[in-house]
Amino acid sequence: MAANTYVQEQMELEDCLNFNQEIDCEVQPRWKRKALQQRVAKTPKSGRKRSRSKTPAKGKNTPQHDRFIPNRGAMDLANAHFNLMKENNSAASNAVDSPTRAEFNKALANSMGAGDHRVLAFKKKAPAPPEGYENSLKVLYTQNKAKLGKTHKPARHIPSAPERILDAPDLLDDYYLNLVDWGSSNMLAVALGQTVYLWNAETGGIEELCQCEGEDDYITSVKFVQEGGGYLAVGTNFCETKLWDIETSKLLRNMDGHSARVSSLAWNQHILSSGSRDSTIVHHDVRVAQHKVGVMEGHLQEVCGLTWSPDGQTLASGGNDNLLCLWDARYADGGSQAARAIQAPRLKISDHLAAVKALAWCPHQRNVLASGGGTADRTIKMWNAANGACLNSVDTGSQVCSLLWNPHEKELLSSHGFSENQLCLWKYPSMVKTKELSGHTSRVLHMALSPDGTMVCSGAADETLRFWKVFEEPSKTKTVKKVRQSNTRGSLQRMNIR
Repeated sequence: MAANTYVQEQMELEDCLNFNQEIDCEVQPRWKRKALQQRVAKTPKSGRKRSRSKTPAKGKNTPQHDRFIPNRGAMDLANAHFNLMKENNSAASNAVDSPTRAEFNKALANSMGAGDHRVLAFKKKAPAPPEGYENSLKVLYTQNKAKLGKTHKPARHIPSAPERILDAPDLLDDYYLNLVDWGSSNMLAVALGQTVYLWNAETGGIEELCQCEGEDDYITSVKFVQEGGGYLAVGTNFCETKLWDIETSKLLRNMDGHSARVSSLAWNQHILSSGSRDSTIVHHDVRVAQHKVGVMEGHLQEVCGLTWSPDGQTLASGGNDNLLCLWDARYADGGSQAARAIQAPRLKISDHLAAVKALAWCPHQRNVLASGGGTADRTIKMWNAANGACLNSVDTGSQVCSLLWNPHEKELLSSHGFSENQLCLWKYPSMVKTKELSGHTSRVLHMALSPDGTMVCSGAADETLRFWKVFEEPSKTKTVKKVRQSNTRGSLQRMNIR
């Protein structure tokens, strides 16, 4: 035993002193480590021979588990099955005994005072908070509340029946005449045959202003002055244009210039424009002795519609020749020989197919003019007075006799003839009909607006005057503002009549 040990020690000593053999290093080179890893990977883990095909084997492998898939061998399947079936069995037993259990629950609720009351449900209003209490969340809600869009005003109620009806005997059934006007002094002028009557809208009193002297003479047009309303222009069948003071019932002037009846009148401050059956328009300056300051020729037949724009720069005229003409105001001032000469219209529009009597300037949009055609046309057209372009056209289905704008909202009122003889309210600019007012039995030839812009008087060939509450009364602030503007304008533009 000792000899073997001695021999082994001698061999180990010789190996250590042999410098020709390789030196073992604990750190193996990279190529050796890689070869060792590949050799270990190729060694099969089990004794079974693996298939070299890429198709998975059909044989059962030993189940593996990880943190997501537990090992079924560690599960108690019998206990899990019992727990699942226990829930189903209890539900079935409750269903079998449901009537008895329902009676028990009801008795229990009644004994506790609950009854059929819902928990946390108020049948009455919630109790008021104590005085001075403020919810801390209120600030949060109000600060983060999205801004709502523009709220729409509720549709106003427009009565379908007139507020008042007055008899108007001898009101002529003539489409080309203008026999009703409502002045700023709240006086309504109505021409009945040869006589002009004034109706006081405040008191309801009626008085006669004037009467034609000739047997074949009759009133063909009436028009109040814009500012003050104390003067009334009257046109007659005998080619005369008269100016009356309604307060004193005195005739101030009798102006000529036409060779046929004066069927239309329009004021522009101190200038009175008159349209006649002789197809001409004459401008009268009521301040001077030589009143005739301009003559306009552009129509071929009777001028039945006449109105000045709100800014006083453009005159619109309609005639029985189906023409709509636009004239510049500089030809009506009478300040030059050119103005006193015969002038032609700035624009001549021939889109209508019948007489153009109904004319109205839009108070909400500059240079917008509405015109209505007769029986063969039946349309309401919107125009750009600056260039003569047609903005819109709507077929009304009947003769358009008169037009009125709502001064407070973007609405247009029209009166019509056969067959409905109605008044129609249109929304601008869509021109959608929003209301129809019926009651007249013949065509509604005339309309006039009250000074406050709420009441409309309609005169028809059935010899009646009907007063309709069509437009909404403006707010108090707007009314005060308009009154101040009117007073200022009146003091600056007060006219003197000689």
